[in-house]
Amino acid sequence: MSIKAGTRAVLLAAWFAPVVCAQADNADTANKSNNPLNLAPGANLQDYYTPRLYDTNAHTNDLLMRGTLPIAPGDFIGVPQLLRATAPISTRPDPNGGYSTGEGDLNVFDIFLLKTDGVQLGIGPLITAPTADQDELGTGKWQAGLAAVAIDASPRGLLGALVQYQSSFAGDHDRDHVETATLQPFIIHNLDKGWYLRSTAIWTFDLKNDTHYIPLGLGGGKVWKSGSNILNAFIEPQWTVERKGDGLPQFTLFAGLNVTFGK
Repeated sequence: MSIKAGTRAVLLAAWFAPVVCAQADNADTANKSNNPLNLAPGANLQDYYTPRLYDTNAHTNDLLMRGTLPIAPGDFIGVPQLLRATAPISTRPDPNGGYSTGEGDLNVFDIFLLKTDGVQLGIGPLITAPTADQDELGTGKWQAGLAAVAIDASPRGLLGALVQYQSSFAGDHDRDHVETATLQPFIIHNLDKGWYLRSTAIWTFDLKNDTHYIPLGLGGGKVWKSGSNILNAFIEPQWTVERKGDGLPQFTLFAGLNVTFGK
């Protein structure tokens, strides 16, 4: 290689290096914000608006206020934990033909991060408390179960799933027993400058009544840093492609703002 050719190669590498580093930094920032197993404190404000249900003209809405708190390994529990609490403000049709809006049932789970290399794996207990203001906004039952998360992170994005199972064990004796399972696939594809594509719709299975609905989502979002924090705004339309039962969502608009602190 001539001196001139070598100089050109060095200059070209120097020109591309900041671009490559910036893209890698954006991908890492997006992964930290979108990864449910990221061990950092966070606060999320997310909204699920369903303008129409099957077999009815009614609509529903769930505004989720969610916080996550990491817990470092200790002498008693030797692996890191991630505590997540979700408090919904829900809108549902009421028995009088109108709508009720108020607090829904509080959900809390504690994930033990069992594997951090390669595909991350976490599992732990969950509990749902009957904190709803009105009967139509909650189940009236205490529920307990398990949550499990598997995530494969790479510069391209995230691939994984969150699975939850819970069954009622106490509560209002006049309300029906509850047994549900959900599967939330995570598909995140990173783009340039903090933009990304996402598909994270929740598949819901009512095991007690043998009903279910399976939506598919396709949306996008953007992450950016504000000081030491990461902000993440997104929108994801979701269409139900398979269902069994009545009164289930036809289409849902999912949007939110997530904040990851100190990363």
